[in-house]
Amino acid sequence: MGKVFIHATVTLDGFMADPDGGVDWMFDFPSVDEDGASVASVMDEIGAIVGGANKSQTIDDGEIPYGGMLKAPVYLMTHHAHEPIVRDDITYTFVVNDIEHAVETARAAAGDKSVSLLGGSISRQCLKLGLVDEIVLDVVPVLLGDGISLFGGLGERVDLERIETTAFASETHLRFRVVR
Repeated sequence: MGKVFIHATVTLDGFMADPDGGVDWMFDFPSVDEDGASVASVMDEIGAIVGGANKSQTIDDGEIPYGGMLKAPVYLMTHHAHEPIVRDDITYTFVVNDIEHAVETARAAAGDKSVSLLGGSISRQCLKLGLVDEIVLDVVPVLLGDGISLFGGLGERVDLERIETTAFASETHLRFRVVR
């Protein structure tokens, strides 16, 4: 069975979005082939995705995990029941209030591949529950000064072991194992 990992692009000061939820800053830097290859390598590992319900509000607008490039089932946490949605060969299943069930279901769907956790709230909840094996960050060289934090409000210490670091023109790619 694959791993469960948090995957996010963040600023150097730890924000995954600006105060309004915008991520335009991610695209302000020239990319090199090695950056793309690093992200593609992570995407190749993913067999399922667990994300927050706020993502479900924009599926119709095309704002979907990994821009729809990854054809893996998506499990979205929500507080209200909703029928699954199939869009562009991707099935979005809505899970009500049970993050452990969502991760367990995603792991089963992923088979030998890994589960990617997207979003700050989902990531923090899964860290607190001991469900996260690794953290994979793509760090963009910008300081926003304010915004939506990936780990802000975690409220507890989580020890990590660095297992990979690569740096190219526009991003630094970090991978950590969660020490249990």
